[in-house]
Amino acid sequence: MKINAPLLRNAIALGLSASTLAMTTAWAEEITVWCWDPNFNGATMQEAAARYTAAHPDVTFNIVDFAKADLEQKLQTQLASGTTEGLPDIVLIEDYGAQKYLLSFPGAFAPLNDAVDYSAFAPYKVELATVDGQTYSLPFDSGVTGLFYRSDLLAEAGYDAAALQDITWDQFIDIAKAVKEKTGHPMLGIDLNDAGAVRILLQSIGSWYFNADGTPNIENSAEFRAALETYAKILTTTEIYKPVSGWSDYTGSFTSGEVASTFTGVWMTGTIKAANMSGQWGVAPLPRIDGIEGATHASNLGGSSWYVLESSEEKDAAIDFLATVWGQDVDFYQSILVNQGAVGSFLAARDGAAYSAADDYFGGQAVWQNFSDWLGQIPGVNYGIFTNEVDAAVAAQLPTLAQGGSLDDAIAAIAAQVKSQIQ
Repeated sequence: MKINAPLLRNAIALGLSASTLAMTTAWAEEITVWCWDPNFNGATMQEAAARYTAAHPDVTFNIVDFAKADLEQKLQTQLASGTTEGLPDIVLIEDYGAQKYLLSFPGAFAPLNDAVDYSAFAPYKVELATVDGQTYSLPFDSGVTGLFYRSDLLAEAGYDAAALQDITWDQFIDIAKAVKEKTGHPMLGIDLNDAGAVRILLQSIGSWYFNADGTPNIENSAEFRAALETYAKILTTTEIYKPVSGWSDYTGSFTSGEVASTFTGVWMTGTIKAANMSGQWGVAPLPRIDGIEGATHASNLGGSSWYVLESSEEKDAAIDFLATVWGQDVDFYQSILVNQGAVGSFLAARDGAAYSAADDYFGGQAVWQNFSDWLGQIPGVNYGIFTNEVDAAVAAQLPTLAQGGSLDDAIAAIAAQVKSQIQ
């Protein structure tokens, strides 16, 4: 418990001691939050904090922005040391790392089941933060995916928005060939060192690198084979994509107008809008993998959630804050959508005006509504604790697959590398 800082400053100005002030006014609580990206995660947390403080003036917030890698290293080191001093009250954790933290540090995070109605959130976000029936996160932003495409270039090739609805990846490849032939533009920019596309494909069929018990789900998985085989088809159809290297080269491939589409998370919307091509873009559902029962047009790439440290001295206030603002306030989600482009995983937010608004940049589409509809359809999967390690093993095989290499050999090599890394 900390005395309210503004009141303390006033007391000092009046010549009163902190102890005197403490006897005449309520003691305040300061909630410390660790996050990254002050223009996105940090900005949304600032908005949430302002709303809570308006109703709870004795609660203040200390929002600390880190580089993402620095936050993860600091949190990992602190938890591994076994000491709680210096830990925040609330921390942002990327969804891919959730299970690693929860299973590696049991008891470090507070379960929120008694405070949060998890039926109000996208099921896949709830599942990824659940261990033995207890859920530990307040779900935040979604990485719900879609196919962003240059509507003008596809129209030149003879395709309208309807032609991109309910298509398979084989049909997408055929469309991409026609776009290249008729417009001269490749359909995609692809980095052969990045396995993000495989993750998208896997989750769209309700599968992941791991089984429910955390064991690798690679060598004998029909779903993993289907996802990798589908991506290999794209990689061997070399005329439909431009090879890129690194993030800037990748985003530059479509913001420059050189390539005609990209399939990725909703968080790419701001980057696409910065390209100043209003009216020349559209968004379609993700193509689905053919031949797999339960395959969907919905998937996820990235996303993060808020966690309360069990050791927090302000645990009750931190949980109440998350539950009342992040867990109930529909207007809050409208605000962060408009101001930060944050698509939250709180399902009731989909009924707000900001989500249903037409977007001239995307030809009048209700883009946010589309993404929020797809959000509710994302299959839940077990991200496990070694997603990054498997990702590296998959990425190592992509250049060979792009050259027509054996799918069986690639899967065997991935499985062997994973086995050696996670023993």
